[in-house]
Amino acid sequence: MKLKITSLALLLVVFVSSAFIAPVFKPTTYKVDVEKSSLTWVGKKLTGSHNGTIDLQSGSLIFNDKKLAGGNFTIDMATIKDAEKSEKLEGHLKADDFFGVDKFATSSFVIKKIANTGANIANVTGNLTIKGITNSITFPATIAWNADGTVTATAEKVLVDRTKFGIKFRSKGIFPDVGDKMIYDDFELAIKLVAKK
Repeated sequence: MKLKITSLALLLVVFVSSAFIAPVFKPTTYKVDVEKSSLTWVGKKLTGSHNGTIDLQSGSLIFNDKKLAGGNFTIDMATIKDAEKSEKLEGHLKADDFFGVDKFATSSFVIKKIANTGANIANVTGNLTIKGITNSITFPATIAWNADGTVTATAEKVLVDRTKFGIKFRSKGIFPDVGDKMIYDDFELAIKLVAKK
């Protein structure tokens, strides 16, 4: 009888202990669907602004259960487009004054740190590489789980200081005498990544 009670007590201890151990989730990688994803840009100058798109080449997002844990994406710089279809502007953006596409065909972003601030919101810090120069940037991202099993990560306004990547053309901070031809140092990116297992 004593042996039965001891065995029962031991079983109860094991059960109660296991109930308080947090489940361990295996990281799951989702591949970015570049056809459903998008990357848009806005560049501003003293007298107006330009906007357009750039195609993604590849990417992946890593999740622990439903929490973003890592990821990366690569941008095909040769696909940079102006919304108004100005061939002159597109050519200039691809030239050495800006992104030097002949020498630097891709840009990339690699997640290094994530602070989950809510159920579907995270502050993402990572390394952005443009023209072979890497800098750390941080921005908020929203995660949405879709009915078809895909996941969408969205960052609506990512500010990038182009001068940190060697893009100095008409920067007032570098060329104070540029006058009303100045172009603001920061440009904006809006990122939408749709990924699936």
